[in-house]
Formats: sequence, structure tokens, C-alpha cells
Amino acid sequence: MESANIKLGIAPIGWTNDDLPELGGNIPFEQCISEMSLAGFTGSEVGNKYPKEPELLNKALAMRGLTICNAWFSSFLTTKSYADVERDFIKHRDFLFAVGARVIGAAEQGHSIQGLAKPVFDEKPVFTDEEWKKLCEGLNKLGKLAADKGMKLTYHHHMGTGVQTSQEIDRLMEGTDSEMLGLLYDTGHLVFSGEDHISVLKKWMGRIRHVHLKDVRLSVLEKVKSQKWTFLQSVKAGVFTVPGDGSVDFTPVFDALKKAGYKGWWVVEAEQDPALANPLEYAQKARKYLKDKAGI
Repeated sequence: MESANIKLGIAPIGWTNDDLPELGGNIPFEQCISEMSLAGFTGSEVGNKYPKEPELLNKALAMRGLTICNAWFSSFLTTKSYADVERDFIKHRDFLFAVGARVIGAAEQGHSIQGLAKPVFDEKPVFTDEEWKKLCEGLNKLGKLAADKGMKLTYHHHMGTGVQTSQEIDRLMEGTDSEMLGLLYDTGHLVFSGEDHISVLKKWMGRIRHVHLKDVRLSVLEKVKSQKWTFLQSVKAGVFTVPGDGSVDFTPVFDALKKAGYKGWWVVEAEQDPALANPLEYAQKARKYLKDKAGI
């Protein structure tokens, strides 16, 4: 049973990985959303196999008691003109609005190495002061466009990008308008990066408007560092898993969010190779863990 404040979603990336199409390429959209519903979730983020027509997507989801809660938006505010980014954002915003989402999760992809054949720790991009200025000013503007539709823009810190570490999250939050930009808090990316995820949670609780629950296998993470793997190599090797299956203790996360009166979605997002980690089995495992540990 979901709480009055918290709704539970799951991302399709456990079924089909948009960045690694060979992972789950054989799993159809209908199977993905049917298994989400079967596992006990009511929300989904958007994958590349999802229908692009809102009417078709809404019908397929409604049959299974699901709704869209968010979708990733790739911004290029540090490398492209603001006008180009705004055009793409408005299209993305309007699609999400039409399918019922009221949250937009943006991640700056200018200079990102998350999809490149570069070691994720050694070649992480670092923004210049001018790029930070473009990023913060641009996100404030995009946040206003989201607010115009009654939506919330959140920022998804991510491995292999210019906003990955605690210090970079601080700079982004301090450089943007709290009314225009919230934080998408992702346990997995913080732990992967070596950050204190509880410290980030507590410091920016007032800005957190969407949550990704992702566990980390520290044994795999050690190999990522020692063997200088790329981000996608790390994913294929199983660095991420669902809550309760890795090394992260989520109880302090759950307790802090509930104590603060967080209202919104908690989304299980744990990209793995579905041939090695059966998506339905792991979705059910995550759902049971949330019930047992968070009472939701």
C-alpha cells in the first residue's frame, strides 16, 4: 500500500537499456509495463520502446493501472545554443504533460562521457566558470517553462557528467533558483561516485522533488576503479542493482524522506543486463524490500 505522500514507480531501464540497446532488446514494451504492474508499482518512467503518441501510451498504461511519473531530458546548455535546447525541452515537456507526468528530470550532457569509451572516473568532465553560468541560467529558464505547465524541473546528477560530485551538486543548487529547479536525488550515482549520499540528502532535502532508488554492488565498483572501466562497462558488469540487493542501507534514506514530509515519487531505477537479472524477479524483490523496510 502506497502512502498518502509517496508513490512508487519503476524505470523501464531494467527491462531495456536505452544506452545499451543490446540489453533487453528482445523484450517488448507490453511485457515491460505488464511486469511493472504485476510487481506492484503504479508509476513508470519512459523508455525508447514506449509509444510516442500520448493516446496510445495512456491507453496501454491505464489498462495496467500505471501512469508516467517522469522522463529523462538531455540538456546541452554548455555546448549548444539555449534556443536549441529550449525547442527540444518544450517538445519533451508537452509530451510528458500529455501522458500525466508533472516532473521532468534533466541531466546536462554537454561534455558527458557516460556513453563514451572513456574510464568513468579518470576522464569525468569539469565545467568552466562560463559553462556553469550557462548551465545555471539555462536551467532557471527551463524551470520557468516547466512551471508554466504546472510541472517541476528536477536535476539528475549522473556519473560521467559535469554534475556528479557533492561539490558539483552544491554549486548547481546554489547557482539556481529554488523555485525553478529541484534535485532528482539518486542514491546509486552518489554511492558510485564515492559521495556521502546521506549528507547530500539532508543538505538538499528542501530541493528534492523526485527520488531514484538504486543500489550498488561495491565488489563490482572496485573493479570499475582498478580496471578503469567506462560507465557502460560498469552497468553491464552489474555495478547497479535494485534496493536490498547491493551494499547500500536504504533505511536512513527512507526514514529521512518520510520525516521531512517528502511528497512525490520514489522510483526504482536499476539498470542491469536482463539476461542475468530477470526484470520481473528483481522488480518483485525491490517491491518487497520497500514494503519491509519503508512500510510502503
